[in-house]
Amino acid sequence: MNVKKIVIIAAIALVAFFLITQPTSSANVVKNILGGLGDGAEAVVSFAKNLVA
Repeated sequence: MNVKKIVIIAAIALVAFFLITQPTSSANVVKNILGGLGDGAEAVVSFAKNLVA
């Protein structure tokens, strides 16, 4: 088994452990990540609108 597969499996196990042991914190982390992605998407749309206008 190569190192890449071992690292991927360990990362998945760590995420699963975090989700099971701290579901509220996990939900907050996901909410913050999605909020950041939404803000980034809004910034790109705003840039494109200002570029065209």
